[in-house]
Amino acid sequence: MAGKRQNYSADFKAKVALEAIRGEATIAELVVKHGVH
Repeated sequence: MAGKRQNYSADFKAKVALEAIRGEATIAELVVKHGVH
């Protein structure tokens, strides 16, 4: 069985999306940095 699903706030999503758009780090680096996956 899967555990409880994580919900992310709109602020968190916007922050991570902006970092991805800026291209300062790869998506993989952002995932590790923010513990998303």
